[in-house]
Amino acid sequence: MDMAKRVSIMDLQKQPKKASMANVRVVVRLRPYMHKEDQKKQGPCVRGLDSQSLEIINWRNQLETMQYQFDAFYGEDSTQKEVYTGSIQPILTHLLNGQNASVFAYGPTGAGKTHTMLGSPEQPGVIPRAVLALFRMTQAESSSRNYEQCDISISMSYLEIYQEKVLDLLEPKNQDLPIREDKEKNIFIPNLTQKTISSFADFERHFIPANQNRTVACTKLNDRSSRSHAVLLVKVQKTEQFSPFRQLTGKLYLIDLAGSEDNRRTGNQGIRLKESGAINSSLFVLSKVVDALNQGLPRIPYRDSKLTRLLQDSLGGSAHSIMITNIAPEHRYYFDTLTALNFAARSKQVINRPFTRETIQTAALAPLKRPREEMETSSGTIALTMKKLKTELEDESPEAKETPLSPLLKQEYQDHVIADRLVQLNKMFLKKNSKGIPLLSTPKRERQALLKVLEENQQEIQELKKRQKELEEKTLAAEALLQKSRNQPELLAASDIENTFKVGRQVVSSSGQRKQAIVFPLQVCNRMENNQEEGIPLLKINRQKKDTVEGSEEELGWDINMRVDLLEKGRQKILGVLNSGSLKELKCLHMIGDKKAKLIIGWREVNGPCAKVEDLQKIGGFSEKFIASFLKANILTNIAS
Repeated sequence: MDMAKRVSIMDLQKQPKKASMANVRVVVRLRPYMHKEDQKKQGPCVRGLDSQSLEIINWRNQLETMQYQFDAFYGEDSTQKEVYTGSIQPILTHLLNGQNASVFAYGPTGAGKTHTMLGSPEQPGVIPRAVLALFRMTQAESSSRNYEQCDISISMSYLEIYQEKVLDLLEPKNQDLPIREDKEKNIFIPNLTQKTISSFADFERHFIPANQNRTVACTKLNDRSSRSHAVLLVKVQKTEQFSPFRQLTGKLYLIDLAGSEDNRRTGNQGIRLKESGAINSSLFVLSKVVDALNQGLPRIPYRDSKLTRLLQDSLGGSAHSIMITNIAPEHRYYFDTLTALNFAARSKQVINRPFTRETIQTAALAPLKRPREEMETSSGTIALTMKKLKTELEDESPEAKETPLSPLLKQEYQDHVIADRLVQLNKMFLKKNSKGIPLLSTPKRERQALLKVLEENQQEIQELKKRQKELEEKTLAAEALLQKSRNQPELLAASDIENTFKVGRQVVSSSGQRKQAIVFPLQVCNRMENNQEEGIPLLKINRQKKDTVEGSEEELGWDINMRVDLLEKGRQKILGVLNSGSLKELKCLHMIGDKKAKLIIGWREVNGPCAKVEDLQKIGGFSEKFIASFLKANILTNIAS
């Protein structure tokens, strides 16, 4: 530590590389017909000529066509694999060289952008294929001869831009995040969640739940229309383990843009209309940015929209960019297709300047200006220290005497504190070597493997401690609620009663079998079961049991039955609030927050009142499981009150 105080060991220096010029690559993908009868009634308005060009009917003269040429064209028979291997796979190698890459899907609503980027389990899209390829590339790099010299780490972030607000999809509580620019002109988002991933399974564990948080809704043209722009950021960092400790950082942007919408055809009203306005506005600014770059204007309007601010590195920046323009063959999409092709043709002229982002850590000893007398004193001190060390070594064991002096002590330093520290370290090494401990003879690969195993074990221990702490907190909360119900059952809140019926925490017994843990107080259930009105119990609890191998009985769960009239009465009360309640009244219902309340009001204005509570499934974001939990929570609260 004394050495660190007096000498600067690591000095970070940015090593700029000469930027090369590369145009934005534009590929066009034509999706198949959604309905075969449309193809029979009228032919396509656009068709491919070869692997790079296509033609579309001239709306001014139906007998003429207009031709476009791009970097690649994929027809309606093209597969997900062809699109990925033909256009996306070649740019991934730049990430390991410290350069950025960007892939974004553009096109009108219903043209297949999300299918191209995400795909399905049977036909995975660009995002899962690209992430899987990155892990395979890093594994190949690690298995090469450079494994001993480099450490590669991959991390991910996932966000959406919804109505000009940046929302964190990995941590939904992070709302309306700002977009900043550092002194190196790099765009970043403070407080955006970043998860380190070590395998494709880790990626799926974070990405799949986060993707379900994305805002989607149903329109007349698309059953699951994206109402926001989604951006997945994958960061690859490659660090050398030895001097000069180079660090290469590459970022991959995978962007699924929301489609432009014609509200006359989509039938948007209420909230959908507001979302459509925000989407079209951001895409209009994106078109202005492309035009400004092509015209060489002094001001590029990146700051006019959150989307263009985030795409600043992809358009006119330092990334290898690929734009996948998705179009539809139907005649009713003609003007949307024509607009998308014109924008793609202009984007093809945008020039990026990719360069390598490299950080070098140089080890340098800072020269110290000291008087001649002090230097002579320091030299004398070092000589005395060396003499003292030689005397101590003569008193050591024969094995220690045979060990040569560490080469570090043969250098001439100008500070006696450093010399004393090195002497102590050398003595420690000699003593351990005299006991037969091969400290410095371990191969580099074996040492790194041991350090990696140690780090993984420490992370696993930390995760287990965290899970144990969470289980202890839940147990203490359940015990406190049980004690509260025993002492003052009449003061138990309705929210506590609701929480008592949440069953699902599993406990592992010493024999390794999983048991279902009951976390609600029995006194509350018994009190509600014994409370009768006209001789009929309000609540009946059936305890289910099962015979184990030894013949004993093991309790599995609880089946809660209510009186039919109370159940129907509770349903009608909830339905009344859903159909005529204000925003404040809707938010008073359990499991209904501000966002869901606004969705209900917007849907109610368009489609009228609900016939039953289950009609909430027609609104995006309300699943069957959610509605069941929603009914139980609110009906139990009404009974308790």
